[in-house]
Amino acid sequence: MSRASLRGTTPTAAYDAIVIGAGHNGLVCAAYLARAGKRVLVLERRPVLGGACVTEELWPGFQVSVCAYVNSLFRPEIIRDLELKRHGFQMLPRKPSSFTPFPDGRYLLLGPDPALNYREISKFSRRDAEAYPRYERWLEEIAGFLEPTLVQTPPDPWSNRWRDWTSTFGLGWRFRSLGREKGHRVVEILTAPARRILDRWFESEELKVTLATDAIIGALASPSQPGTAYVLFHHVMGECDGVRGVWGYVQGGMGALSLAISRAAQEFGTTILTQAEVTRILIEHDQARGVALADGREFRSRVVVSNADPHVTFLRLCEPKMLPHEFTDLIRRLDFSSASMKINLALAEAPNFTALPGNDQGQLHGTIHLCPSFDYMEQAYDDAKYGRPSQGPILEITVPSMVDATIAPPGQHIMSLFVQYAPYHLRAGHWDELKEQFADRCLEIVGQYAPNVPRAVLHRQVLSPLDLEREFSLTGGNIFHGAMTLSQLFCFRPVPGYANYRTPIRGLYLCGAGTHPGGGVMGACGYNAAREILRDGLW
Repeated sequence: MSRASLRGTTPTAAYDAIVIGAGHNGLVCAAYLARAGKRVLVLERRPVLGGACVTEELWPGFQVSVCAYVNSLFRPEIIRDLELKRHGFQMLPRKPSSFTPFPDGRYLLLGPDPALNYREISKFSRRDAEAYPRYERWLEEIAGFLEPTLVQTPPDPWSNRWRDWTSTFGLGWRFRSLGREKGHRVVEILTAPARRILDRWFESEELKVTLATDAIIGALASPSQPGTAYVLFHHVMGECDGVRGVWGYVQGGMGALSLAISRAAQEFGTTILTQAEVTRILIEHDQARGVALADGREFRSRVVVSNADPHVTFLRLCEPKMLPHEFTDLIRRLDFSSASMKINLALAEAPNFTALPGNDQGQLHGTIHLCPSFDYMEQAYDDAKYGRPSQGPILEITVPSMVDATIAPPGQHIMSLFVQYAPYHLRAGHWDELKEQFADRCLEIVGQYAPNVPRAVLHRQVLSPLDLEREFSLTGGNIFHGAMTLSQLFCFRPVPGYANYRTPIRGLYLCGAGTHPGGGVMGACGYNAAREILRDGLW
C-alpha cells in the first residue's frame, strides 16, 4: 500500500461528514456517503488503512494479514455497489476448508464437497456422516431467517416512533411465520451452548470439537456456556464469489479488501488522511461539530461518524459531561471480555503435519484446528477463567501463502495462529513480560503435530490482548468491539435505545463493530450506518 498517496495535503474547508477510523466499516460508511454526493473526510490514526482488516509487510517480502485473516461474510451488496472487484478485490476459495489432526495420528478434512465430508466423517462415525448434511441444512434454515437482519436497522421495541413499531411488527411477523419448531430453533441458536447442540446432532468427538472451535473464537467462553451456539451458523451464511458456505482468502491479504474500499471511496471524492489521530469529538450545544487531532488541527463538520468501539468513542473521545449520565453508565457496563492472541510467523518452509504429510489433499489450504477433545477445551478455558494463559491453548491456524503465492517469497510461507485462551486480565504478571513465553508454548504445541515448524520460523510477531488494545484501539483486546452475547446483540447493541447507529449527541453516529450486526469482516455496520445518516439529512 502506498502511504504517501493517502496522507495528501491538509484540507482547510469544512466537510459534510468526518469518519473517525479507516477500518473496513468506516471506509464502507465513507464510500456510501460520498457516493450520495457528500464531502467526506476519513481520519486514521495509524500509517496504514484497514484497522484490524489490514495487510502489513512486517518482514521483507512477507505481506501479513496482521489481525483478521479469512473472509466470507463481507456483504455481496457492498461488493456490487462499490464495484470492489474493479478496484482490485479478489477472493481465493479454500478447498478443503478445514483440517484437524489428532494426537493419535488420525485426521479430519472438511469442505464444500459433500462426498469429501461423507468420506472423512465416516472414518469416525457413519451415523455422523449421514447427519452432517442435515445439520448444514438446519443451519441454513436458521441463517435464512437471521441473515436478512444483518443489513437492517434494529428497531427499538420500546419506542413510540412509527418506524420502530412497524419494523418490530414486521420482524415479529417473520418470526411467527417460521412456525413453532423453526422459531424455537432460532431462539436456541441465539441462546444455547454450542456443545448442547453438537451433542444432540453428533456422536463423534472429533467432529464436534472441530465445529466447536468456531463457537469460541474471540470470546472468553467455553462451548458449554450459553450463547456460544450463535457463531455456529456463520460458517454456512457467508459466500465466496457467489458460492454459499465457502470461506476464502483475500488475494494480497485482508488489507487488499480495505484498500479496494478506500479506492472506491476516493473515486467518489472521499479524502483520507493517515497518521491523523483524533483525540476529541467537538460538541457544541448537544450537536457534533467536528474533531480535534493530536497535532492540534481541527476539522469541522455537522456529522461525525465513529468507527471506534463504544468505549473509545464515548469515554475517551467525548467529554463525559456532554452525554447523559444514564447513557455513560450503560457504556461503562458493556462487556469487552476477551481472551485472544494473534501470532504471525514467517516460515522458511511449509508446515508438514505428521498425521497427513505434505499438501496432496489440500490440507494446508484451509483452517487447521489444534484441539483434540472437549476436555482439552474446557481445561484451556478454566485456565483463562482464573486469569492464567492456557497451558494447553486452542490454536486455529492458517497458511494463506499456500493459496496466495503473492504474499510470501518463493518457497517460504506465512503462518497465522489465532490463540484461545489468553485472558486480558491476568491474575499474576503482565502481558509484556509473558507474551513471548506463551508464544513459545503455542509453538511447542504446533511442533507436536508438525515437528518442522518451530525450527522453520524466520520471524514472528506476537500480539497479546494488551497489544491489540494499544495498537488497534480494541478495548480489552476484544476483536468484536464488545462481546457477541444476546444481551449485546441486535436492539441491545451497543446499548438499548441506541441500536440505530445514532447517539445522544445530534450528528454523532457509530458505524463500527460495536453496532449491529457486530464483529467479523462484514461491512454491514458501515453500510447500515450510512443509510441512517443519509436518512437523517442533517446537512
